[in-house]
Amino acid sequence: MKICVIGTGYVGLVAGTCFANSGNTVYGIDVNAEKIEKLKNGVIPIYEPGLTEMVRTNLEKGRLMFSTSLKKAVENSAIIFIAVGTPEDEDGSADLSYVISAAQSIAKHMNGYKVIVNKSTVPVGTADKVKETVASITSHPFDIVSNPEFLKEGAAVDDFLKPDRIILGAENQKAIDMMIDLYTPFVRKRERLIVMDNRSAEMTKYAANAMLATRISFMNDLSILSEKVGADIEAIRKGIGSDSRIGISFLFPGVGYGGSCFPKDVKAILKTGEEYGHHLRIVNAVEQVNRSQPLHLLSKITSHFGSDLSGRHFAVWGLSFKPNTDDMREAPVIPVVHELLRAGATVTAYDPVAIENAKRKFGELSGLSYAEDAYETLKDADALVLMTEWMEFRKPDLQKVAELLKKPVLFDGRNLFKLGKMKELGFSYYSIGRPVVSPK
Repeated sequence: MKICVIGTGYVGLVAGTCFANSGNTVYGIDVNAEKIEKLKNGVIPIYEPGLTEMVRTNLEKGRLMFSTSLKKAVENSAIIFIAVGTPEDEDGSADLSYVISAAQSIAKHMNGYKVIVNKSTVPVGTADKVKETVASITSHPFDIVSNPEFLKEGAAVDDFLKPDRIILGAENQKAIDMMIDLYTPFVRKRERLIVMDNRSAEMTKYAANAMLATRISFMNDLSILSEKVGADIEAIRKGIGSDSRIGISFLFPGVGYGGSCFPKDVKAILKTGEEYGHHLRIVNAVEQVNRSQPLHLLSKITSHFGSDLSGRHFAVWGLSFKPNTDDMREAPVIPVVHELLRAGATVTAYDPVAIENAKRKFGELSGLSYAEDAYETLKDADALVLMTEWMEFRKPDLQKVAELLKKPVLFDGRNLFKLGKMKELGFSYYSIGRPVVSPK
């Protein structure tokens, strides 16, 4: 099958590459000429395990092609995916201008029946808007399918190749059959293909992310109460996670969620509720808890050192919002670094892959520097602040950490270390939702 994917960002690049890997001919289209030239040479603009190798393999085999020209791709393709950005607007809603622009461009180049698929995360009613847009430009027949993505950054290729479920929102059986045929290589169990109407499919994406965000914020809110009553949130997590009705996923307390999906999608579903006259009280609380959670870790720092951090120097481990990605969008480290600098401190940060993105995100901030090695950050530091649970941070040489710091003080935003071990090593150890460890 011949497929066109408009947008070579995170979603479009992963989807197009995986479709090509299953034997399809895929045209990856983007307006960014510089990005397209790099992709043609196998240079990937994002960090995602396994993606670079798969792109290069399918480029070599001629199944994956990149271009800025849409005409040929639309004319030759049976299915056209819209995978452009839907950035957050000023009022929290999703900006659909790129989606509508893509729909207009598709319509102009259509030469027969096409299945047009919304792969971008879009609010309820977008399929109707795309349908109206295309119909106003062309008389060629077409169908609109809503096919939201459920990819986890850091595991996106594996998620696409072995999906938990594939949601298809469509009205016409012909379009449904074509989409099922396209996705069959990825789903041996047909029950993982769930067909519904367009609006339900659009809502499913937001509902899923809002539910997962709710679990995270619930645990973060509960972690603060655990600290106040002298309980251990890690023990509580295991206790409630053993209940089969609850399960263990997304119950890890920390410094809050970030990335391109949860923050944006939570705000978008809140905006949808407002537009339809329904205030989503629980989701609103989820967003409020997450906004304040990174500053809870900062309060531990100021509790230990005082509110004036002038002359203090901090090492920061982890800049991306989660491990196995270089994505810093809405990363919890951002407000923490800004507040440390605002309080007069200096910061040296390290991340395995996100340093270049951090330099772009923070700009030339006075007092912020970067290291090429985790231990290098510890030199002359008053404390270590751990923000992202990269694998290399899970089992560091803690004795070496203690020796390199001025004093062994560690603020752990991801609860990576055992309390007994930290006490044995003589750390002042602050984590989330657990008792404070003081030196012997």
